[in-house]
Amino acid sequence: MPERPDFATLLEHDQRQLHPYYHPNKNTDPLVVERAEGVWLHTADGRRVLDGLAGLWNVNAGYGRAELADAARDQMLRVAFTSNFVGMTTVPAAELAQRLAGFAHPTLNTVFFASGGSEANNLFIKGAAACLKPGTIAVSAIEHPCVREPALDLKRLGWNVHEIAVDAEGRVAETDFAAALAKQPALVSVMLANNETGVLQDIPALAAKAKSARAWFHTDAVQALGKIPIDVQALGIDLLSLTAHKIYGPKGIGGLYVRKKDPRVRLDAIIDGGGHERGMRSGTLAVQQIVGLAKACDLCREEMPTEAPRLIRLREKLRAGIMGQLSDVHLNGHPTERLPGNLNLSFAYVEGEGLLMGIKDIAVSSGSACTSASLEPSYVLKALGVGDELAHSSIRFGLGRFTTEEEIDYTIDAVVREVNRLRAMSPLYEMAQQGIDLSTVQWAAH
Repeated sequence: MPERPDFATLLEHDQRQLHPYYHPNKNTDPLVVERAEGVWLHTADGRRVLDGLAGLWNVNAGYGRAELADAARDQMLRVAFTSNFVGMTTVPAAELAQRLAGFAHPTLNTVFFASGGSEANNLFIKGAAACLKPGTIAVSAIEHPCVREPALDLKRLGWNVHEIAVDAEGRVAETDFAAALAKQPALVSVMLANNETGVLQDIPALAAKAKSARAWFHTDAVQALGKIPIDVQALGIDLLSLTAHKIYGPKGIGGLYVRKKDPRVRLDAIIDGGGHERGMRSGTLAVQQIVGLAKACDLCREEMPTEAPRLIRLREKLRAGIMGQLSDVHLNGHPTERLPGNLNLSFAYVEGEGLLMGIKDIAVSSGSACTSASLEPSYVLKALGVGDELAHSSIRFGLGRFTTEEEIDYTIDAVVREVNRLRAMSPLYEMAQQGIDLSTVQWAAH
């Protein structure tokens, strides 16, 4: 098998094929060179816009790593502006990005770019429903709101929605999945990895069963992309949603993989007007964002073999350090079938928001990043059978590429110290320590 060319080589090769004016080693005509570099960039307005975009290339301002910012900046300079003057399309640059995302093994022309995972999930549900007669859509009880809410919205169009139950460890309950398939659903969606608990689903097995029921199977892989190996052929899925910012890529870019045959999945566009993406998603492609996504995928593919074990080791050190020093701490989700960098714990007799306030210098949340502002207990944890009190006391710890051993030690000490402080002020904890069963207490109303 030939050695895979690096990103810079592919980019340079594609640009020379893409732009006949871009031959810096051959062209000597000043006009041609100027057009190759982009006439627009030499104007005062062009320079002012580039100055305003300077912050975009900062590693902390939308791109998680300097390599991504460099790749996106280079692509913007070479393609995004130049194409306005030489009449070249940016689509081949998008195809380059799809090839670079090769560790997910999609074939060319099966990934439609979108603004992120939310749009990709909406495109799947609304686009598929528009092509089919109203029937049944089955979604797991722990799906992200951008899957749950569009699915529930289909009810007004005559669709039935079956919410697939999960077990106490957060994995799809086989009996309820079978019950869902018995309703002959047209569409099934089960996320690859949950955004709150990090629990991984057995997607190949679920997808195979869905296919036997002649249903299109979709998985939301936003949380899993770049953290575990993903191969759409091995997974057996028909559609897959992804986004860049979860893997340190730029915000505002994602995509939807759509199978072309066996079966051929058909979707209606939900954004009309420009005919972009073969009519599937109108709107000018953000080429520099797409290349940032591609480069992020490339880096994850290269570093995953060492990064995943490192994160698992740090996660288990954090779990053992906290649970070894504190009683009444509960692990939410499957102990091993979970993302390498996710740890979700509930601390009995402690209010999660109070704990957050006590460890404000540590970046954790009391729920998913999208719903942590809500005062309602997590519907994901409730689907696992976690009670309201424990759900309110849950904290999600997210470990990533930049997490260090020293930070894990600091977090263990800070969490243990703060939980002990809060419990010392809790009458409920005192009663529990005295052996009182709090479930039998008759509380007086005021």
